[in-house]
Amino acid sequence: MDALGKSIIGTRAMVTSPHHLASMAGARTLQRGGNAFDAAVAISACLGVVYPHMTGVGGDSFWMTYSASEGRVRVYNATGKAGHCVNRSLYENVASIPSRGIRGAITVPGMVDGWDAIAGTYGRLPWGELFESAIAYAERGFPLSGDQHANTAANWAMLKASAAASRVYAPGNQAPKAGSSFVQQDLARTLKQIAEKGKEVFYRGELAERITEHFLRAGGYLTLEDFANHSGYWTEPLKGTYRGYEICQAPPNSQGFAAILALHQLERHSLQHIEHGSYEYYHLLIESLKLAFRDRNEVLTDPDFASIPLDRLLSPEYAAGLAASIDMKKAGELASAPMGGDTAYAAVIDEEGNAVSFIQSLYFEFGSGEVAGDTGILLQNRGSFFSLDPKHPNRLEPGKRTFHTLMPAMALRDGKPAILYGTQGGEGQPQTQTAILTRMVDYGMNPQSAIEEPRWVWGRTWGEASHALRLESRIDPAVVKQLGEAGHDIRVVGSFDQAMGHAGAIQVTDEGFLQGGADPRSDGAAIGW
Repeated sequence: MDALGKSIIGTRAMVTSPHHLASMAGARTLQRGGNAFDAAVAISACLGVVYPHMTGVGGDSFWMTYSASEGRVRVYNATGKAGHCVNRSLYENVASIPSRGIRGAITVPGMVDGWDAIAGTYGRLPWGELFESAIAYAERGFPLSGDQHANTAANWAMLKASAAASRVYAPGNQAPKAGSSFVQQDLARTLKQIAEKGKEVFYRGELAERITEHFLRAGGYLTLEDFANHSGYWTEPLKGTYRGYEICQAPPNSQGFAAILALHQLERHSLQHIEHGSYEYYHLLIESLKLAFRDRNEVLTDPDFASIPLDRLLSPEYAAGLAASIDMKKAGELASAPMGGDTAYAAVIDEEGNAVSFIQSLYFEFGSGEVAGDTGILLQNRGSFFSLDPKHPNRLEPGKRTFHTLMPAMALRDGKPAILYGTQGGEGQPQTQTAILTRMVDYGMNPQSAIEEPRWVWGRTWGEASHALRLESRIDPAVVKQLGEAGHDIRVVGSFDQAMGHAGAIQVTDEGFLQGGADPRSDGAAIGW
């Protein structure tokens, strides 16, 4: 695959997502009179149908919003809590919470509540219209993506172990082929109920009853009371600075502050004097991020259950000390926990200047692998990231939200959105975000070029034993050699490797135009007009 580096440019509006059908759903919503908030919900719902291995009704989401009429950025935390009866004693005989199956699906899905908050607070179209594309693709089918085919094949044994999951995602004797028609009739009926009756049907109505009845039959722990008591919440973004931009990230339980901490370190280095793609570029960014991860791992959890010292961590003095500690000739030592990385990031800006940067996930590919009966809802396994160590800040407790990898980002100039950016990828999210932003801000790249340039990802993902530094094969071999000599545990991967995640970005140019980029590693598209 050749990197083209050509961003889509629009004069009025722009959408980007990791699947072209979802991008089209957002574009149609805007063209029929909806705003960015309506379009974001339409994209989100559609992604849950056409990228079902990554996201869906049974997952969580974070939403970074800018309302032009209010002139403010707000974050909606649409993540769920562990059930009120879920505690560490349920897992006394295991080393960790199971990542697959009903016993790993222990947090209430926040997605539908997120849709209601975004559309209900800022949208202008009727609620039911936002789900038309998602329902149509679920009911009539769509061409299955290469990414879904690959993930189905990789998780064949897990999917076949569940009759409900197998019936939907792994019918027959082999993974459905890319391009074949993929139909989800049960999910279509569920989406119709949500479109007709709103979020109440999911948390307190018929769907809630059917989902929790499945938990009871299958030996799970979530109850109707847990669903009825669920609520997300609006909050203020965390803010940092980078080269004149104001950087907005979701606050804990999101890991977003780690990206700000990395940028604060990099701001103390002169990247304009470092060649992009050189050993110094990669090493400096990687080491800054590893130091940010060290602090994140020590403190990140639900802020309702612990005090997180963000004022200290995001102070200029603290960043200066970290930046000075980086050895430019030697890789630092740091361990990371294994994380899932299958997520979907998307963004929208409309002609009024409203903007939404959002991200959603089932956590691992296909989440828990558990489908809630005949609802077609694939349940997330986000709660499996809780720790069973009673001294760990992210220890499992009833009614608690877990450490969340999801982190949509927005960079402001003069108080208005200038860059919307984010990516799939668990541990890779802060890394790819930092790469994209530095490429755009320090090296003048457009969104598409910044996304397409060779990437890296450091750390463990689920199923991996090492803390390897994965480098795409397009990186200069001499640079790869230098990184290895500095002590990085190198693994050279494909030229546009799926391990790098699926990124997206939108930039508002100085002329007021909108440039959009979508990742060639995904099935996505940026659409502007």
